[in-house]
Amino acid sequence: MNKITESILYVGCDDKDLDLFEGQYKVPNGISYNSYVIIDEKIAVLDTIDKRKTKEWLENIEEALAGRGADYLIVSHMEPDHAANIQNLVEKYPKLKIVGNAKTFQLISQFFDLDLSDRKLEVKEGDTLELGSHTLQFFMAPMVHWPEVMVTYEQSEKILFSADAFGKFGTLDIEDDWVDEARRYYLNIVGKYGAPVQALLKKAANLDLAMICSLHGPVLKENLSYYIGKYDTWSKYEPEEEGVLVAYASIYGNTAAAAEELAKMLEEKGEKVVAVDLARVDRSQALAYAFQYSKMVLAASSYDASVFPCMQEFLQRLHHKNYQKRKVAIIENGSWAPTAGKAMKEIVSTMKDIELVEPSILIKSTMSEENRKQMKELVEQF
Repeated sequence: MNKITESILYVGCDDKDLDLFEGQYKVPNGISYNSYVIIDEKIAVLDTIDKRKTKEWLENIEEALAGRGADYLIVSHMEPDHAANIQNLVEKYPKLKIVGNAKTFQLISQFFDLDLSDRKLEVKEGDTLELGSHTLQFFMAPMVHWPEVMVTYEQSEKILFSADAFGKFGTLDIEDDWVDEARRYYLNIVGKYGAPVQALLKKAANLDLAMICSLHGPVLKENLSYYIGKYDTWSKYEPEEEGVLVAYASIYGNTAAAAEELAKMLEEKGEKVVAVDLARVDRSQALAYAFQYSKMVLAASSYDASVFPCMQEFLQRLHHKNYQKRKVAIIENGSWAPTAGKAMKEIVSTMKDIELVEPSILIKSTMSEENRKQMKELVEQF
């Protein structure tokens, strides 16, 4: 248990043993499940945590309350990594009331068999809840990234409890730069919902903020404009910086050799370049790179009258997350029936505001001198 301020306590838990977040994203440094307690005339708990850490969390709550009972549980998000212990807290503190919006209570009824007829406080946009010297104000944030999501602003200490917004991968004892794992977290989990994030940012712009407390990752206390600026860029689907992702899918190494040679050419031109092997790189990291940089080269082998599967999956993920506003070039390889270029273009053509560099480059089995000439011409177009 740590103090956020004299009256606001952190009671969350680190999970160092989790290998896959949401069953799909690798988290080599684990994840934090954040929960907070406001101590006042009335005591409010802000969100529960994942069932993997129930015992530790309940002990943290008990220590924070120091013999008192909890009056309110604010439920900002019903995803199980934050809401799994609602029933446990309700049963432990019989006078506790649950605070949420209409959609919150609909989802609670789906996850738990609870009679909340006299134990719920339904709030709407802008409603407030007085705890004593602290006043909580609620703002709806639907589809950031579930429909029931809301954020809570504590008016006296100017703290935004931001649900999953501004979260990151990694436990709290890991000292790393916020942006890389926050980018990977945002783009893979929230990234599809840029418009709802923009709507939330507009609401946040009207608040005097001293601190942001997310449900994953560290409390943000300084230079908040930096973090908000990143979210603004990401949710507008704009590149963070000039640079090129060279993403390749190679069967026997010939396509990889072409991609790596092109990457060197781009670096010699002065471009910032990241080259990734889609068969080996973590897919969530590859997607984050794609959104980070302004340009992308796709290089892939033909396979089963289409494109090598890891490239197809990568492009489908980009499409699903609304990849747009980028410059894209294509290199295909085919020994006897080249099909990769057509398959890649079909997916890329469904994305918004993509400038496709033409013509694409066709490698027949291994790079030729003509291919090297074409690659040099491609570099000049970038």
